[in-house]
Amino acid sequence: MKDMNRIPVISIIGPTAVGKTQLSLSIARDLDAEIISVDSRQVYRYLDIGTDKASREDRRSVIHHLIDIADPDEVFTVMDFIEKTKAAAERIVRRGKKVLFVGGTPFYYKSLFDGTIHSDLPTDPEVRSIIEERLHKTGKNELFNELSRVDPVTASRLHPNDTRRVVRSLEIFELTGRIASWWYEKENQPSSLFNNLYIGLERPRSQLYERISQRVREQFNKGYVEEVKWLLDNSFKEDSPSLQGFGYREIVSYLKGNISFEEAILSDIKATKTFSRRQMTWFRKFYPIMWYDTSVIPPGDLHDQVISMCKAHYEEASA
Repeated sequence: MKDMNRIPVISIIGPTAVGKTQLSLSIARDLDAEIISVDSRQVYRYLDIGTDKASREDRRSVIHHLIDIADPDEVFTVMDFIEKTKAAAERIVRRGKKVLFVGGTPFYYKSLFDGTIHSDLPTDPEVRSIIEERLHKTGKNELFNELSRVDPVTASRLHPNDTRRVVRSLEIFELTGRIASWWYEKENQPSSLFNNLYIGLERPRSQLYERISQRVREQFNKGYVEEVKWLLDNSFKEDSPSLQGFGYREIVSYLKGNISFEEAILSDIKATKTFSRRQMTWFRKFYPIMWYDTSVIPPGDLHDQVISMCKAHYEEASA
């Protein structure tokens, strides 16, 4: 029987540089869909080249959501993403359109569709380092008191001497905007709003690495450095949330004279490759999913196969 409470949706996932954007545009046109971006960096305004956003022309052709909705120095949490995504999806459906999720931020997908396993919550070495600095300056008891103020439930489960878990709990709060105990309560509770099918795109690692190297060099040649310089010149600090990601970090270091232009490129390429491996580690666990090797399927055939799978998903959801 048709589940009237769940919206049938398609999510196109895969590692960076695999070809999600171009496929999603053609799929969206054929399905009469609007795209919701699932990318933790594309939410930021003025970060265009480094985040590889769809062009403004493409965004006029197919409506996109959750792109350019936060300033570079604004903290944007996974809870912000979930709330804005659900609101956008409901508006899209009211207009009689279909919802197509596209992007490569695994934690956003997992939080939206599956609930979240606590061990899979995001980490950030720089955020953790700042919290650990507070630990060394103020002591373990004061840090524990800080946790007690923001998350008394988690604090009640821990001892002040368990500084590793205290630091981790504060890191979760700062990264996600929700306390750790909230995530424990929501663990493995699926979303009731969406009936999702993942369409996974992949390529052999050697080919993907070649595409990553080529894309990074193209970004640097298209004004990537100038983009970062503009941000800094307009009073956005180098410690802004948006500038903490790979690529932007390297260019800031280059502009400060710490590394050469070529070193910045090579460091960005290396970091992007590492990120692509981490993405696939996550995506391999996603379900239900249909995988397509974009290195062996011609673009036209890939489009047709994905369209057929999408239509079958919609039919099953409405049966």
